[in-house]
Amino acid sequence: MKSASTLLALCILATTSFAQEHPAVTAQPNSVYVGADGKFESAPDTAEIRFNISVQDDTSQKAYAHASKQAEQVRQALRDNGIEPKAANVGFFSVQPLYEWKPKQKVIGYRVTTDVTLKLRDFSKIGPITLQLADANVSETQTLNYALENIDEAKNKAVEDAYRRARNSADAIARASGRTVGELSYASVDTFENQRIYPPRPMVAKAAMAPAAPAPTEEFTPQTVTVTAHVNALFNLK
Repeated sequence: MKSASTLLALCILATTSFAQEHPAVTAQPNSVYVGADGKFESAPDTAEIRFNISVQDDTSQKAYAHASKQAEQVRQALRDNGIEPKAANVGFFSVQPLYEWKPKQKVIGYRVTTDVTLKLRDFSKIGPITLQLADANVSETQTLNYALENIDEAKNKAVEDAYRRARNSADAIARASGRTVGELSYASVDTFENQRIYPPRPMVAKAAMAPAAPAPTEEFTPQTVTVTAHVNALFNLK
């Protein structure tokens, strides 16, 4: 009896899960309900480099001055590569006290942190900029992400591909039953963007680097951006 109750509970959970993933559509006579996946792949047109400036010192004034110096190194790295500093976006800026908790709480220093995001269309500048930032020892980590600027157009193309596949399935069912597909009665759409995000990698101090070391991304082709879509469609049958 216990096993039967467990099986019933699992069936209910499975049914609930299925209902959440697929919209409930009331069955109608002389209709066919189909679902299909589609995708669109494209070479990326934008590279996004993210890094942070994080310094600490015994006073907030010194920490702020240190962070300002490193920010100027970032601006200079951009100028050296023909990029205006205003092309980079600052995500946040914070000043936080650092505490020593034993034997009693007291402030022992301050940390200044800011987040920087840079979008590039010219991928040839990725290597020189990341190497120059590494030489300056500005940031502890960097992340690189390739993307499409006009992602909505890519999603529309993935939806079109999914719809074509759904319509082909409906046509196959109609032919097998001696019918033809009529007008579209209902449709639902879900799209997903599969971005490739490279994990943070440690920045290397200038003294530890070879003078002519190539950038990690040099001569490689950027990962394509893939957008997938799922379409559920209800067609009338003639």
